[in-house]
Amino acid sequence: MRKVERYPVEGPNALWQVYRTVSRLKAVRNFVFIQIARYCPELSVKNWIYRRVLGMKVGKETSFALMVMVDVFFPERITIGDNCIVGYNSTLLTHEYLIKEYRLGDIVIGSHVMIGANVTILPGVTIGDHAVVAAGSVVHRDVPAHARVGGNPLRELGRVGESSGDGQAERERRAGEASQ
Repeated sequence: MRKVERYPVEGPNALWQVYRTVSRLKAVRNFVFIQIARYCPELSVKNWIYRRVLGMKVGKETSFALMVMVDVFFPERITIGDNCIVGYNSTLLTHEYLIKEYRLGDIVIGSHVMIGANVTILPGVTIGDHAVVAAGSVVHRDVPAHARVGGNPLRELGRVGESSGDGQAERERRAGEASQ
């Protein structure tokens, strides 16, 4: 289960009421700087924008590919560890505006994590150290450290360091060694 805070709303859907939760000035400023970062090829400039302008916690030598879209309204709720890669055109959301409520949740990504291209990470998700998320995945639940995950719905594909496929051959090899 994702860790999100729920806020019920009365009247029109929650997105119509967005400026009760975040100022227009903050939204416009964040949007402009996020667009600059999305197209900027210089990683140190991107990280400077994420840290200093948007308030994200970004570790050393973390790389954001072109077109990464971080949350416009609450980017300060994103934490990413050291030496990570966030793949092309990925989206990191810390909010969800629904019909009768809105939800907010932190995104916490550990160190040495690889996020493939076109991945969507939903609010309230933690991704453990050394995890790998396959391209095109929707991360709707926590990912343990050293896990390889992918798909929609998200499923575990193995552990980092196992052979490709479902990891069955590696598990059988280890079981054989353990029995000797």
